[in-house]
Amino acid sequence: MTLSDLIASARRRLTPHYGEREAQALVRVMMEGLKGYTTVDLVVKAQDSVSEYLQSKADTVVERLLADEPIQYIFSSARFYGMNLRVTPDVLIPRPETEELVDLIVRQNASRSDLRVLDIATGSGCIAIALARNLPFSVVDAIDISPKAIDVARDNAATLKARIAFQVADILTLTPPSEVYDIIVSNPPYIAESEKASMSPNVLLHEPAEALYVPDGDPLRFYHAISAYALKALKPGGSLYLEINPLFADTLASYLSKNGWTDVNLWRDIHARYRMASARRQN
Repeated sequence: MTLSDLIASARRRLTPHYGEREAQALVRVMMEGLKGYTTVDLVVKAQDSVSEYLQSKADTVVERLLADEPIQYIFSSARFYGMNLRVTPDVLIPRPETEELVDLIVRQNASRSDLRVLDIATGSGCIAIALARNLPFSVVDAIDISPKAIDVARDNAATLKARIAFQVADILTLTPPSEVYDIIVSNPPYIAESEKASMSPNVLLHEPAEALYVPDGDPLRFYHAISAYALKALKPGGSLYLEINPLFADTLASYLSKNGWTDVNLWRDIHARYRMASARRQN
């Protein structure tokens, strides 16, 4: 069997489940994960023979993909903001929408230095690490309720040489310090339980539910806690940045405007949905 044959076989098996375009993308990632092959390598080496070992490994990956296991978990790796992050089923897979949140923060604060930043519900550490690497001389703290998530985040920060202070903590019960931070950011759980019916199987079956879902009767639970915490922990004029559920964007904006925040803004993602919010603590 040649490399071209192996690739064609994997695509044929994956296409009915994922569609042609996504199947092609998954096979590219699979070959990069298994052999380190780039897109150019796949063309140049197309007629090279492949070992039975590689065939077996590729078959295993395809079977796991057909069982809806995310490819990022299969290879314990995800791309985010130009970085390779280790991811496990203990943390969410970083999404492009979260990169947009980082972009917003960097765009509005890149000219400032020595900022003190807190990332709440850090997960893999993707936001905290990206900000530590892109905000000049920033001091970054990060918290998460999951000790396993904090372990992953610490590993990622060490690999990427980002100096971040991590702590296992529950934002619903954490006592805030007084006027410490310039920026607080969070991508907390925000998907209502009733939305599960529309979620893809790879999310439902494999990503950590505690990092995703909130009760239908209390969809802003974490935002209320984060807001109360941030009003005490931010310096006067400090900024709050949030990834949000578009379904509750207006409700959240109204809540922030009525509860100690000014310059409340909603920001659209690349799909034109309100996916981010920012606000400033009143002086």
